[in-house]
Amino acid sequence: MNAAGLAVCVALAFASLAALALSLDRHHRTVLLGPVPRGRALSLRVGGWAGLALSLYAAIALAGWNFGPVQAMGAVTAAALGVAACLTFRPHWLRGAAVAALPLAAALLPLALAAH
Repeated sequence: MNAAGLAVCVALAFASLAALALSLDRHHRTVLLGPVPRGRALSLRVGGWAGLALSLYAAIALAGWNFGPVQAMGAVTAAALGVAACLTFRPHWLRGAAVAALPLAAALLPLALAAH
């Protein structure tokens, strides 16, 4: 897997973990300054888990079954560090960073596939 493939996996994992964090009332109040509605919490959880599954799928597709799951767990670890740092030091940046991560992953996907 090349650097673009790793960036795709990290960006997908970052957006997914941010969605999962925002599904919690405590983080939702901090970032969006209000309680999380029940329907939004459910959609954030479903989207977060689906994004993590997509990140795992991308890692396996780009690196194979031998190294793909290891690459995916590294990407999730890096993304979790980014989400935790964002929630700790600049919580209001989390929504913008998560929204920016999705187009970044989409833009880097052709580069990752070309090198594959």
